Amino acid sequence: MSKKRDLSELGKKVIYQIYPKSFYDSNGDGIGDIRGIIAKIDYLISLNIDMIWFNPFFISPQNDNGYDIADYYNIDSVFGTMDDFEELVAKLRANHIGVMLDMVFNHCSTSHQWFQKALAGNQKYQNYFYIRSTKKDGSLPTNWQSKFGGPAWSKFGNTDKFYLHLYDPTQADLDWHNPDVRYEAANIINFWQKKGVTGFRFDVFNVTGKSETLVNSNGDEAAEKKLYTDTPIVHKYLHELNRASFGQDSQIITVGEMSSTTIANSIDYTNPKNQELSMVFTFHHLKVDYKNGDKWQTIPFDFMKLKELLFSWQESLDKGHGWNALFWNNHDQPRALSRFCNTQTYRIQSAQMLATAIQLLRGTPFIYQGEEIGMLNPDYTSIEEYVDVETKNAYHILQKSGFSENDAFLAVKQKSRDNSRTPMQWTAAKYAGFSHNKPWLASTNQDTINVAAELDHGKIFKFYQKLIALRKSEPLISDGHIMPLLRDDQRVFAYSRYLADSALVVLTNFYDKTTTIELPSKYKRRHGSVILSNYNRTLGELPRVLTLKPYESLVFKFS
Repeated sequence: MSKKRDLSELGKKVIYQIYPKSFYDSNGDGIGDIRGIIAKIDYLISLNIDMIWFNPFFISPQNDNGYDIADYYNIDSVFGTMDDFEELVAKLRANHIGVMLDMVFNHCSTSHQWFQKALAGNQKYQNYFYIRSTKKDGSLPTNWQSKFGGPAWSKFGNTDKFYLHLYDPTQADLDWHNPDVRYEAANIINFWQKKGVTGFRFDVFNVTGKSETLVNSNGDEAAEKKLYTDTPIVHKYLHELNRASFGQDSQIITVGEMSSTTIANSIDYTNPKNQELSMVFTFHHLKVDYKNGDKWQTIPFDFMKLKELLFSWQESLDKGHGWNALFWNNHDQPRALSRFCNTQTYRIQSAQMLATAIQLLRGTPFIYQGEEIGMLNPDYTSIEEYVDVETKNAYHILQKSGFSENDAFLAVKQKSRDNSRTPMQWTAAKYAGFSHNKPWLASTNQDTINVAAELDHGKIFKFYQKLIALRKSEPLISDGHIMPLLRDDQRVFAYSRYLADSALVVLTNFYDKTTTIELPSKYKRRHGSVILSNYNRTLGELPRVLTLKPYESLVFKFS
């Protein structure tokens, strides 16, 4: 049995996320591809990252942008060939950058041969899915709702039965109670490991824990989720998958996307002794601008709730030997800058502040493409400009629920997943230097925000380089414990990272107004040094009272 990975090793890693469809188009078809990523390797090297997580580029009908996989073993021709992929892996490895692939194992495309064989009457493959008869009254097997809107059941071919899909109807849920399904998943991972892949991200994995006997919910959305989310059997599935595949190599890094999980479960998922995952993505801190838990009912973000969620998860996973994946942005979230900050006046300072706040926490930080240059949500003016299936469904559902056309549009404009999926902005050209032809999704603000300008005279990319260098060189960041500071402050997110008698104090002002703080007595007048500031501040010691400028971030080290 292989040696378990030391958490301190994970603490030195920084992972960059690439959404291949939107990174760089090498052949002019308007869609990003693998050869486009190869063309930008020098840019990735300059950021000094350790690994890249790639969203799926497997064969897919693209009904959910690649998360509806029809063939787990081959590259979709839209993105390139297996030769292209192997070249990418080799060139990244030569520059000490690992590859993390997205494993979508809760469901597969209805175009996948498993589902097609099931439709053709093959009993073996019918057992791969949740296929159920209607109830005696003719109603659907359960009253569950799809996360993309509408019932979670669709007719199974020409039969009188229905199949479960928690997401789009073209994404049929796999039945993990079936050992054949679990065997298939392990084989897929082992195949890609042989191709040189050293990381795996597991999409919505904790909804695999559905019961064999499915029952109705009481109509409450939160209660319904508990029927199939984060149930105890998920730990069994992960441990078994670990032992049958990635766990045989201690250098493999894994992360699970865990929707609506708990702190206790996340500790168990990531405590090395349990042999499940390296770390987890959790999303509670990105729901602080939901009204009554509804993503599309937008309200100003609740800063105090954000603080408390970050602190409670950080402290608990530290004590329980669990591990966080740290992030503000990904392909399913609107841009954090547009979401939390005044970017009209303070885009640069607020980008640096958000980076400091999340990157210096305990865990492994992820950077989503474009975050390092301060990209914002696009400024679309009509629903026709959006591509995302969830966005379009929500737009119509909101109107049916009583929203005006304008209010429904404003809601999806703020929260659409397409906000983060716009093409990487390389230059100020018509198509943002992403392609020579019209891209699959439009950019709108590349004239002021793009890589060329940022590398020439910008301040955000260089700030990320400093943060990454600190994580790799400073044990307080990679290995240290965490202690919340100024917990009741209404504007400042502050914490200490500590080991023995050494500590860092991290101070971040989340607002566009100056604010004054008083530090706890143990830090007052203690001599040390400023190791990071987005206002070029220098101090020989931390004063008793400190005034922070709008979106100021300040990192002070003493021993």
